[in-house]
Amino acid sequence: MKIGFLALSGIRVVDPDLLTIGLNLPGFVERSKVIASLPSLGLLTLAGLTPERHQVTYVDVPDVDSPDIVARLPGPFDVVAISSFSAMIKDAYRLAARYRAIGTKVILGGLHVTLCPDEAAAHADAIVVGEAEMVWPQLLVDLEHDRLQPRYRPAETFNLADAPMPRFDLLDIRKYNRLTIQTARGCPWNCEFCAASIRLNPKYRTKPAAKVIAELHEIKKIWAAPFIEFADDNTFADKRHGHALADALTGEQVRWFTETDISVAQDEALLRKLRAAGCAQILIGLEDPTDGTEGMELKANWKARQRSHYIDSIRRIQDAGVTVNGCFVLGLDTHTEASFDRLWEFIQESELYEIQLTILTPFPGTPLYERFARHGRLLESGAWEKLTLFDVTYRPAHLSVDALRHGLLDLAQKVYSKEFTELRRRRFVRRKLEADIRAA
Repeated sequence: MKIGFLALSGIRVVDPDLLTIGLNLPGFVERSKVIASLPSLGLLTLAGLTPERHQVTYVDVPDVDSPDIVARLPGPFDVVAISSFSAMIKDAYRLAARYRAIGTKVILGGLHVTLCPDEAAAHADAIVVGEAEMVWPQLLVDLEHDRLQPRYRPAETFNLADAPMPRFDLLDIRKYNRLTIQTARGCPWNCEFCAASIRLNPKYRTKPAAKVIAELHEIKKIWAAPFIEFADDNTFADKRHGHALADALTGEQVRWFTETDISVAQDEALLRKLRAAGCAQILIGLEDPTDGTEGMELKANWKARQRSHYIDSIRRIQDAGVTVNGCFVLGLDTHTEASFDRLWEFIQESELYEIQLTILTPFPGTPLYERFARHGRLLESGAWEKLTLFDVTYRPAHLSVDALRHGLLDLAQKVYSKEFTELRRRRFVRRKLEADIRAA
């Protein structure tokens, strides 16, 4: 069979004022653009699971609304596997319709498909609900024998020690400024708004460090000095895994980025290892430094108990030579118009190297979405294209929709101004030099 693995990428902020701000202040949407431009590690992994008797092609699809998009893409294919995220899932459905119209089988999977299976099933010949590694081999056999089932759902949790080698060789490396490797899946915490891999499977698992290094070496065959993003939700939640990973990466001459929680600041030995291991930056979800996080983490209220340590923790990490990208969420149920000034004061005091401002976003299938739907707070049903992290899609508790929009716009103009951006950079360099002198 000829199999096309089709990834939809790009970012579309629907609100025109926000889009204009994003164009004028690149830092505003910079992180989301990076995410949107990454290759689909899920599709590359399935390609790695595909037997050699099949012919496989990986394609980043630019614009599905082009009338001749199917003709312009590589092919023809017997079957296409399409992956996207919620904000572009309707594009994925339109692309699927074009392929089905010419007789090509369509398989849909990923987070949105898992969280909205009945919706997705109407647009595909088959869908994969949950982690695909366990079912992909059987799906291919069923395709070959003309007995494709409408839904595939794994019966067991996938062991990352059994992860196949992704087909990085299918990529045109010139298109990317970073590639992804997954070292862990899931998260030990359960934040109400989280729409990451915990929704595929709640169990937190790590990949053996040796397997991570093997994937890195495979990437180095096509990119000698790559920049890597670990496609994890919480890389250092398991500190033993974190130490093993840092030890294995030391000496590999690679720079990397990842996401984790604030607890990494309490492990001084791990912090000392990160810089030598090539860690350039970690993104940490701070959400709100003083209020609004009470009860947000549904398992143990862990987030709320960390707030008093934020300033000290940020400085510990950055003094170790690793920059912190602090992610804030605007529009929490406790937020009022006064909250934006309070956040601005904290951002200045924190001396964060990088800041990500987002709007609270109720992704389908999350506890947040269910709560907002139950209380009639969603603005539009099924408006997935607005789930960009920057568009307002619900009624805030103590703000008007316009007040939340303008609060984000005003804060973004301060945070991402040229002057404040340069000040943040200079502060980091100065503090790092001071820390090095103290350590000498």
